[in-house]
Amino acid sequence: MAVNLSAIKDLLLPGLRGVEGKYEMIPSQYDKIFTKHDSKMALERTAEMRFLGLAQLKTEGAQTSFDNAAGERYVYNQEHTEIALGYAITRKAVDDNLYKTQFMPSNLGLIESFQQTKEIYGANILNTATTYNAAIGGDGKALVASDHPIDGSTVSNYATVELNESTLLNAMIAVRTNFKDQAGLKVFARARKLIVPPQLEPVAIRLTRTELRPGTADNDVNAVLSTSGGRPEGYMTNDFLTSAFAWFLLTNIDGLSYMERVKFESDM
Repeated sequence: MAVNLSAIKDLLLPGLRGVEGKYEMIPSQYDKIFTKHDSKMALERTAEMRFLGLAQLKTEGAQTSFDNAAGERYVYNQEHTEIALGYAITRKAVDDNLYKTQFMPSNLGLIESFQQTKEIYGANILNTATTYNAAIGGDGKALVASDHPIDGSTVSNYATVELNESTLLNAMIAVRTNFKDQAGLKVFARARKLIVPPQLEPVAIRLTRTELRPGTADNDVNAVLSTSGGRPEGYMTNDFLTSAFAWFLLTNIDGLSYMERVKFESDM
C-alpha cells in the first residue's frame, strides 16, 4: 500500500513544533577499508600469477638452472550484487504535506538506506573472513586462513588471539617476515591500519595513542608505534563488525577491492 494521507495525518495541519526521525548518519567506512575501482563488466576476474623463484648457484661451465613453473595459479571472481529500493506515495500525500522541508516526500532517506546497505555488505567480508566462499574461487581458502597455499608451502594470515600489545606486535612482525609470493619470495608487506569493532576501541586507543609502553609502569617506549614502520594509517573503528573480539590488520598490499559498475541513482 502506498504512503497516503493517513500515514502523515499530523503533517496536514499547521501547528507542529517539528518533525523528527531523521538522524545524522555514520560517515562512510567501507571506502577506508576497500580500494574502489570502476567496473564495466558483470563479472570481474583477477588472476594471481607465479613468477620466478630464487636464483640458483652454479659453477663455471656448469648448466644454468631453469625455473619453468611460472604461470597462473588462482583466479578470483568478483560478481556484482545489485541493490535497489523503492516506495510508492500518493499525489495527495505529496501536495498536502505542510512540512516538506522536514519530511521530503521525494526522498524518504534513499541515500542513507543505500549508504548503510553498502556498509553492511562491506563489513560482511570481514565478518565472514574465516568462511570460504566457493563463488569467489581463489586459492580454495577463506580470506583469513592459516594455510594459504603457495608453491611448496603455505602462508598464514590468521591468529586466534585477543588484541593486546603482544599480539599486535606479533601480527605486525608476521606480516613483514612471513608474507611471500607464489614462488616463495618475500614481498614488501607492512601493516598500515588496525581495524577493530567498537568494543575494542579502548584497547586500540591505549595501544596506539601512548608514547610509553601501554599497560606497564616501565619507562619503555611504545614499540607498536615504530615496529616494522608502525601503522601509518593508525586504527579505525568499524560500527558494522559483528564480533566483539575480531580485529584485522590491513597491509600496503592492495587486496580488498570494491568494484562499482553503476553509481547510485534515483528517480521519481
